[in-house]
Amino acid sequence: MSKLPSKGDRIYLKESIMEQINIRKPAVAGRFYPAEKEALSTMIKDILNHENHKIDLKFIEKPIYGAVVPHAGYMFSACHAVHFFDLIAKIEKKVDTFVIINPNHTGFGEKISMESHKYWSTPLGNIQQDMEFITELGFPFSDIAHEHEHAGEVMLPLLQYFIQYDFKIAMITFSQQNAENAKEIAKRIKETEQKLNRNVMIIASSDFTHFKDSETGKKLDDIVLEQIMDHKTDMVYRVVKDNNISVCGYGPIMSLMEYSSFSGNYSTTILARGHSGQIIPSDKVVDYVTILFSKE
Repeated sequence: MSKLPSKGDRIYLKESIMEQINIRKPAVAGRFYPAEKEALSTMIKDILNHENHKIDLKFIEKPIYGAVVPHAGYMFSACHAVHFFDLIAKIEKKVDTFVIINPNHTGFGEKISMESHKYWSTPLGNIQQDMEFITELGFPFSDIAHEHEHAGEVMLPLLQYFIQYDFKIAMITFSQQNAENAKEIAKRIKETEQKLNRNVMIIASSDFTHFKDSETGKKLDDIVLEQIMDHKTDMVYRVVKDNNISVCGYGPIMSLMEYSSFSGNYSTTILARGHSGQIIPSDKVVDYVTILFSKE
């Protein structure tokens, strides 16, 4: 006759089950990036080796507030994203919490949605959410907004590959993108960072113009980039709307701009720029720009 599990065993089993329930499983592994650990690590390594000689490390001595980073499939966008991740891997001061702000592509959830799982899983392992931080932020939890969303998830394997110390994340999906909400997100992040004594870095997840020819896309992106470089948050929103420019994460970008402004003057530097047509030739491409935000 088999022995019944002891009380201690039952508690351990219950805790193990709860831990499994409390993990947000990857939604786009196998589509936006490889689903197997070895293949994923090899892909990132190969991309880094290809870009390594172009990565500008002079910014490692400056305080870095965050970056605008593209979120397309790795074969298209990771060659631009690694310019940021390799840089922050080499800075001396460790980041406690990476706040990832991404646009909502699915339309589900609140205007600003947090995610309730304790861990996010990728083929490279689990990353812990900073539950104290996101609870303190005070935005509503809406897991459905994050369930099938790719724009935040694709940042995680890159963080895991490059950052060789323990860190946590706070995932924010931004649906109602406007300057008012962007400023509110930035304000609450700054207040929470100070209250909890966290060293925070912001990742604003965004691609730029979608499905135009490369020349037209560049001209449209330049209109938005001019406002970003001039630190004009409200104008980013205005030029996107007035010119019908398909920069999908302009809300996260504005949030990063506002967050950076709390520390006084800040610098914006384009680390990498390109488009999908450089990988697969096409007359309709998606544009990618990686922009570093650092202390002036």
